[in-house]
Amino acid sequence: MIRLTEHIGNNFRIKMYQTENGELTRYINPSDIYLPRGYQIDVYAEGLDLPNYMMFLRNGDILIAESGYISQNPRVVILRDGVLEVIAEGFHTPMTGVYYWEGDIYVSHKGFITVIRENGQREDLIFGLPSSGDFSNNNVVIGPDEKIYFGQGTATNSGVVGTDNLWLLNHPFLHDYPGDYIMLVGQNFKQENIFVASKEIVYTGAFSPFGVTNMAYEVRKAINKASGSILRANLDGSELELVAWGLRNPARIEFDRRDRLYAANHGYDVRGSRPIANAPDEFYRITPGLWYGWPDYSAGESVTSPRFMPEGRPQPQFLLTNHPNNAPEPFATFPQNSTILGFDFDYSGNFGNFGDVFIAEFGTARIASAENSTPYAGFGHRISRIDMSSGGVTTFAINKSGFPSSITGEGGFGRPCDVNFGPDGAMYILDMGINAPFEQDVYIPNSGLIWKVTRV
Repeated sequence: MIRLTEHIGNNFRIKMYQTENGELTRYINPSDIYLPRGYQIDVYAEGLDLPNYMMFLRNGDILIAESGYISQNPRVVILRDGVLEVIAEGFHTPMTGVYYWEGDIYVSHKGFITVIRENGQREDLIFGLPSSGDFSNNNVVIGPDEKIYFGQGTATNSGVVGTDNLWLLNHPFLHDYPGDYIMLVGQNFKQENIFVASKEIVYTGAFSPFGVTNMAYEVRKAINKASGSILRANLDGSELELVAWGLRNPARIEFDRRDRLYAANHGYDVRGSRPIANAPDEFYRITPGLWYGWPDYSAGESVTSPRFMPEGRPQPQFLLTNHPNNAPEPFATFPQNSTILGFDFDYSGNFGNFGDVFIAEFGTARIASAENSTPYAGFGHRISRIDMSSGGVTTFAINKSGFPSSITGEGGFGRPCDVNFGPDGAMYILDMGINAPFEQDVYIPNSGLIWKVTRV
């Protein structure tokens, strides 16, 4: 027997289903989601365990990456005729993407790009990626040149290792690496040394391990496996090369029908020894060979601008004396902490202008309270439309309250993380799942699902 329960706190009443053994499961109600007139939304599939990427096969089956954040066992699963089947498991957490190509499945998981052959054999094509920091390597796609493309996140928020980096004790020598030769200003940041019991102070410079300072005009050389980059390689993993860098966390990349590469990139956070405020998420059309501004620009604007100064903290200054090129402006921007993820192009014209992009906003993981509900107000936890003729962004689908279902108790969106248009022209939305009541870093197992949006 399953019963509906309510959990009260922070001025919210959260609905959850509870099984006989006391386990919480997800309350689902499509009518709690707002859509424009002429569309309807229904549940297409349930029971996924923190999925974060999906891909339609030509026969209509859906290939899905389950991240492994709860189970620590990332899996590749396939949804076929309404039934989920595990194809492969036992990868490194997190798994961030899967891609089917000519019988093979390419898997992006922490530090690795692995291929699963038609006969089930696995081969690690690319390994040793700098993915032990804040952000991992991200989804993988096969480009028009029949090469593997994937995004690689940075180790830090804004170029400086600090006590905000939760990986520091396990990887004390890790830091960011540039994709071009750079010269450092020599600014160093004061921090408490977490490696000793006494209150010792250390200074840390940019692109350096914790506690290692910069000298003025110190040079760092370029490497292929650069932090905050897009990389590509042959299908066998050989000839790995840099496509572009200066992207803090290119969380998703996709090609359009004209073979143009686009990326959803996450902006800076207000944290660490070099916090940056009001930095938007960015949607870029990628030009190979360019630097996109990290760690000194946000959306094409210098972080020395007053708008990026955090309250009560110093104005951010440049870390680099030389910039490889003028930082490009993004095609579209989203408010800080929107956490834009998977996107797709609508070539049916059923949902907007031909070729418009629909993108999932995962939203912030910060906890709201009665005193401060703003972490969820005005952005995230929705599907947005990017007008590809103007770069304008509008909301397409959102919970009627404007908040995630794990906060309000609605039966709508929890954590939207991907959007695909199926062979039938319908929109399919991958929802990673929901949090336990009032615990934003604790997810309910198997609460992931796929929504289907159709015209009526």
